[in-house]
Amino acid sequence: MKHYQLTAYGQVQGVGFRWGVYQYASQRPISGYVQNMMDGTVIIDCQANEQVLEALIAFIKHGPTPYARVIQLDQHELPVDPQLTDFSIH
Repeated sequence: MKHYQLTAYGQVQGVGFRWGVYQYASQRPISGYVQNMMDGTVIIDCQANEQVLEALIAFIKHGPTPYARVIQLDQHELPVDPQLTDFSIH
């Protein structure tokens, strides 16, 4: 089990990015949330096994909607949080 905080930069707000990430994550064994930030980035706090997270990261880099353009995706590992049980949009 891994827990990451991802920060997506680029055309990621106002293009259905959070909804696309939510749809993908909620259909898989991923817990956490996706949230718009004031600086125009989107934070994805995600926890799952490593293979599932690698697939999520690839999906995000590709762009979860046709209008989203991710130019940079930062990844920081966090301690596993047993209280994360589902995936939501904040």
